[in-house]
Amino acid sequence: MVGVTTTDRRGALRAGAGLVTGGVLAAGCASAAGSGQPVPTRPTTTATPSPGPAKTSRAAPAPRAYPRQPAQITHGPRDRPRVALTFHGQGDPALARTLLTEAERHGARITVLAVGSWLDEHPEMARRILDGGHDLGNHTQRHVSVNTMTEADARAEITDCADRLTRLTGSIGSWFRPSRAPTASPLVERLARAAGYPHVLSYDVDSLDYTRPGAPAVTRKVLAEVTGGSVVSLHFGYPDTVTALPDVLQELDRRGLRAVTTTELLS
Repeated sequence: MVGVTTTDRRGALRAGAGLVTGGVLAAGCASAAGSGQPVPTRPTTTATPSPGPAKTSRAAPAPRAYPRQPAQITHGPRDRPRVALTFHGQGDPALARTLLTEAERHGARITVLAVGSWLDEHPEMARRILDGGHDLGNHTQRHVSVNTMTEADARAEITDCADRLTRLTGSIGSWFRPSRAPTASPLVERLARAAGYPHVLSYDVDSLDYTRPGAPAVTRKVLAEVTGGSVVSLHFGYPDTVTALPDVLQELDRRGLRAVTTTELLS
């Protein structure tokens, strides 16, 4: 594991990230409790999608079934030198763009599980993610505790986000990941499959970046646990994550591990 040192490049990233502080902090997905945000149990009104591009310039792939994979995927093949960095898509779009640009500068491709309400506010991000060669998927409409909801409400959380993705990209997205939980309940797994997602995408490495531990801690946590085939959980909306990403990618390169989309990881 590499030590995290201060560099001019990281300093520049910190400066850029520091321009956005207050409104960028999206709640983490490991737990609904302790997030400091109310969790509604029923949707009140369905948000009207904001105007945006109807199609991306890159065709959006549909979900695929992987016969050798379980219904809930936590990692890919352990005998291949690949890992998937997956990001919960919410928060300030300026940070998201900075992170995407940094990943692409290192030749990395990532997977973004987007929150539907975030796409309503920032529909251009769907185009940005896909045109960068990244995977785009569904992380529920409002980022609430989907496993604790009634069947009707949980279904709406999944399908409302799928509708946003379809409107923006022509596809429901490559993946579904439940919000506020690392894995889906049997009910949510069944509802996701009915919505068109053969698998639920979980992870085996949790960066805990949403706890705001600082960039060095994010880097240490990921690099201490990542191995071939790992699926890593990270988040948009946190400056620490943006700052940590170059060091994570550099060490992955040193270990011979390539950061790819989840589709590539499993293909």
